[in-house]
Amino acid sequence: MAADALTIIPGAVLRNLSDKLYEKRKNAALEIEGIVKQLATAGEHEKISAVITLLTNDFTYSPQANHRKGGLIGLAAVTVGLTSEAAQHLEQIVPPVLSSFMDQDSRVRYYACEALYNIAKVVRGDFIIYFNKIFDSLCKLSADSDANVQSAAHLLDRLVKDIVTESDQFSIEEFIPLLRERMNVLNPYVRQFLVGWITVLDSVPDIDMLGFLPDFLDGLFNMLSDSSHEIRQQADAALSEFLQEIKNSPNVDYGRMAEILVRRAGSTDEFTRLTSITWINEFVKLGGEQLVPYYADILGAILPCISDEEEKIRVVARETNEELRAIKADPAEGFDIGAILSIGKRELNSEHEATRIEALHWFSTLLARYRVEFLAYLVDIFDPLLNALSDPSDAVVLLVLEVHACIAEESHHFRHLVSYLIRTFHNNHVLLEKRGALIVRRLCVLLGAEKVYREFSTILESEIDLDFASVMVQALNLILLTSTELGELRSLLKKSLVDSCGKDLFQSLYASWRHSPMATISLCLLAQAYSHASCVIQSLGEEDINVKFLVQLDKLIRLLETPVFAYLRLQLLEPGKHTWLLKTLYGLLMLLPQQSAAFKILRTRLKTLPFSENIKRTSSANPYSQILQVTEDGSRNQDTQNYSAINFPSLLLQFENMQQQHRNHLKGQLQSRKSASAATLSQVFSFFSHI
Repeated sequence: MAADALTIIPGAVLRNLSDKLYEKRKNAALEIEGIVKQLATAGEHEKISAVITLLTNDFTYSPQANHRKGGLIGLAAVTVGLTSEAAQHLEQIVPPVLSSFMDQDSRVRYYACEALYNIAKVVRGDFIIYFNKIFDSLCKLSADSDANVQSAAHLLDRLVKDIVTESDQFSIEEFIPLLRERMNVLNPYVRQFLVGWITVLDSVPDIDMLGFLPDFLDGLFNMLSDSSHEIRQQADAALSEFLQEIKNSPNVDYGRMAEILVRRAGSTDEFTRLTSITWINEFVKLGGEQLVPYYADILGAILPCISDEEEKIRVVARETNEELRAIKADPAEGFDIGAILSIGKRELNSEHEATRIEALHWFSTLLARYRVEFLAYLVDIFDPLLNALSDPSDAVVLLVLEVHACIAEESHHFRHLVSYLIRTFHNNHVLLEKRGALIVRRLCVLLGAEKVYREFSTILESEIDLDFASVMVQALNLILLTSTELGELRSLLKKSLVDSCGKDLFQSLYASWRHSPMATISLCLLAQAYSHASCVIQSLGEEDINVKFLVQLDKLIRLLETPVFAYLRLQLLEPGKHTWLLKTLYGLLMLLPQQSAAFKILRTRLKTLPFSENIKRTSSANPYSQILQVTEDGSRNQDTQNYSAINFPSLLLQFENMQQQHRNHLKGQLQSRKSASAATLSQVFSFFSHI
């Protein structure tokens, strides 16, 4: 066949076709074009095939660069000569041109672009069958090291785009896998090339690029962090256009894209995060039931962004979070409460306060809407919620307490909560000191002060660590005496001598308050059990009156001057009626060092009393025989006949027994220290004796 071609094309033409001068090669190509025209007119297609084979084998595949250049321009000339009949020979013409795109010689690559440009102009839509191969080659040429080759490739690219947009044979389904494969290329020229094609194809009405968006969406988002401003701008423009189409389209595959957006929302690039969160925001508004299975993943992307350094991201993330939380999904329709709780649990460990707060808002929302389902996962989240009570943020702790209060509607959860708090305070005295009041007061507001205090007292009553029990009771007592939230509890305690509810509460608290002498005295003053308070004071031994005791006593004396004890100070106006109150206060005065500020405060207060000659002296033999069953205003209780009086002698015995345990415990500690010191000295002496 090659021999036939040599008889068709004169030798001089073939020599000029491989000449180093472009003009000679061009003139030779024009002659070949004329020859092919004649052959086509005569219907000599076998001869035309022979010419193409000659140009391919002897020229385009030649080791000589000028031969390859001549072969390319010759193939283009054949196509021009064939005009409308070129389509049937494209299978021979296009492959060698495409292979020349990879030629080592940049000038050959340039002429390959020129040749394919001329071929495409002639055959137009007929070469669509080679589109993927042409696209792949153009993709590589767009990043060519030679500027002239890049320019030639751009011209060819424009023509191919024009042909594709007007063709009805273009297959988007076959093209998308190739596009998806190329989307992760980092070369800026290739990226521009790809975005250009995406934009062009999306503009064609008959091509549904939106339906294939999940296939290349991740690649577009990847370009948002490109170092080139132009590429970022082009990618953003393409994404904005697609987002607008999504808003106007009734059929969108939100699920696959949601997975991509969630991943990109965690990008280190600020612009990528902002764009991702913006898309997620729109998806939450538009996605409806399609997004239900992805709520947990979406939430996992939103919560960290709520604490983003960039304000725009924070604003959009917060809005999206509110939108998502407002949706009332049905667990029966794929709403995975467990997955949501898992995300919330994870974000409780976030270093950002705002994120931890929003995670807790989700716990509250789910607990309110899906209580039964929520409690089914309680085993997994209860301990992290308890640990969150040690959070450095007051706002977080308050929200955690709200969640716990809601969970604690079941009694066993309530007891677990209080037990955990006591255990935590036991292990972390700093937390008790800094946060104890906040936690206890808030629990009292949420669950009821009486319920909370009764539970604390019940658990502390059997506390093995006596030192901690004393410290914890003192802390609870101080909260009781100072917090406005516990006003009703104090009012109930004031009725302990005349009301069965007050009596029960008094006795419940007394069971653990006896760990601390000063807490016990304070409780008696609140309950107006002044005779018992006096007996408690007189029962104290030398070992009980130490520095810790005097510090607690100092606090109590100062508290007696606060509005909480206004009723007590007013009772001092009638000393004859409240003899045991006077004796209690004077007993406290006698325990204070005379140079202390507390001594001076109390003595000053007692000096103002209107003493009367008719004050009855109280018998020291049986102080409980003269307890007046009167209410705060002095009137007798209507139900006194149905009231069973408190057995104060029994309580005093319990108090003394507990204090004896504390004394023995203290002695044991001192003995252990002495033994340890003695052992240390013995080791020292033994060491020196062997020197």
